[in-house]
Amino acid sequence: MNLQTKKRLKRYRILYLLLLPPLISTLIFHYVPFYGIIMAFQNYKPSKGFFGSEWVGFKHFITFVNYPYFWRMLKNTLVLSFCGFVTFPLPIIVAIMFNEIKNGKLKKTSQTILYAPHFVSTVVVCAMTLMFIRQEGGLVNVLIELLGGEPQEWISYPDKFPLIYTLSGLWTDLGWGTILYTSALATLSHEQVEAARIDGASRMQIIRNVYLPHLKPTIVIKLIMQLGAVMSVGFEKVYLLQNSLNFSASSVISTYSYEIGLIGGQYSYSAAIGLFNNIINVILVIAANTISKKMSEDKTGLW
Repeated sequence: MNLQTKKRLKRYRILYLLLLPPLISTLIFHYVPFYGIIMAFQNYKPSKGFFGSEWVGFKHFITFVNYPYFWRMLKNTLVLSFCGFVTFPLPIIVAIMFNEIKNGKLKKTSQTILYAPHFVSTVVVCAMTLMFIRQEGGLVNVLIELLGGEPQEWISYPDKFPLIYTLSGLWTDLGWGTILYTSALATLSHEQVEAARIDGASRMQIIRNVYLPHLKPTIVIKLIMQLGAVMSVGFEKVYLLQNSLNFSASSVISTYSYEIGLIGGQYSYSAAIGLFNNIINVILVIAANTISKKMSEDKTGLW
């Protein structure tokens, strides 16, 4: 370690100390568990441990791919994931709308109302969703009746499940999703916007030629990260909204892994499913990052 490095460490020691908690947390919860991957290639028995359990190679992966409902679960997982891409532009639009609001009090109130649902637990969100769409007295069905329609038990229809899942997610995450874009817009030079207005640019032209180019790196990185989570549909909300009537549309890989692993006790099989998901996610991230860097002039990407 040279003298300059020692001086830098001494000068910024407080900042380096502040980095320790997140680094230690990441190490413990994200890197140390890596050794558990070998469970996917074993017939793991808790009594025998990792080094005493029987090695079975790719048996669990083959079993999973040959599972009769594998393709249905894969399709459901992809459908729910890609529903998120349909709503991907909405936080960008809302962030631009917030940026255009000049009334500070109205802006803060609107942001607070949109941010608040993000802090509600998933269990409560699902309970409220089911309450809103229930056939008797549900808010949605009350409105439908007022418009002359017939109330229905929406959660019982498999073809309606992706819509219910997407809208409930949009309700909780729309406001929170705007934070990144709002922060990016805060770094935009006001002189650049004023110059565009002086040149006669309309509001839509400013959005298209000033705001969106400024947001482009953030949008691309966010899109790449979302592509990397295509196979990782969280089981919590799906599991809580799932019932025997919509099971054909709500059965996804994450809920199957949960049922097999934690409820069924097939730890190796569940680990193989998780590894299968993660490998696909990593491939998608690498592919999306490579395509983005090749197609964009500024070589925008995660790395």
